[in-house]
Amino acid sequence: MNKTIDIQNIPIHYKITGSGPNLLLLHGWGCDLEIFKPIQDHFSQRFTTYSIDFPGFGKTPNPPEPWSTEEYAALTEQFISALNITNPILLGHSFGGRVSIRLSAKHASIQKVILTGGAGLKPKRKLDYYVKVYSYKIIKNIFKLPILRNYSEQVLEKYRKKSGSSDYKNASGVMRQTLVKVVNEDLRHLLPKMQASTLLVWGEHDTATPLAHAKIMEKEIPDAGLAVLKNTGHYGFLEKRAEFLIIVDHFI
Repeated sequence: MNKTIDIQNIPIHYKITGSGPNLLLLHGWGCDLEIFKPIQDHFSQRFTTYSIDFPGFGKTPNPPEPWSTEEYAALTEQFISALNITNPILLGHSFGGRVSIRLSAKHASIQKVILTGGAGLKPKRKLDYYVKVYSYKIIKNIFKLPILRNYSEQVLEKYRKKSGSSDYKNASGVMRQTLVKVVNEDLRHLLPKMQASTLLVWGEHDTATPLAHAKIMEKEIPDAGLAVLKNTGHYGFLEKRAEFLIIVDHFI
């Protein structure tokens, strides 16, 4: 059943199915709650499952200003409280993994967490990344000169489109600024504070959140285990859905 609840004056679109213990599904960047439909259909046989559209995704409007994962986690806390979702299990993909890490590091009431392709660690940058970043800064400063100021935004936008990630290109306005804040966060310091038993399910060939990140998480989260989905990428939970569900069923 699709519903809407007002939190922080934002109408949050969410879906609730099934009955039993509570399971909350948190989607990745550029996705919405529909990404979890086959997963939610499966778990609703034994759980009360909730999936939400984070602000700026799906049918939920943008946040009022650029947010970090701290604001997204705070909103998710309020969502959990407003719907009286007790002792939820969290399942977070990619960006949703960032929110899950923050919540688990703060609340002992979250007893289990599943991270699949979970973001949260700042990647090591290659030389071409820094070339792009500093070239952009140089161009930005050059176009502060009075004679060029009127042309600056047009040129900068062209450069952003040429050098930016696909997520950055597809974002606009407040969400573009939100993406910049989010990807520059490093949540590694929170991993030892996670109080929940944590299952990491990773695609072997995930390039967005590399398997090496999962191995760091497994080492630094106090109670964590890693399962690798062979020959899959960032969406391994869909590419090998049957295998993913068997692993998660066993865990929860």
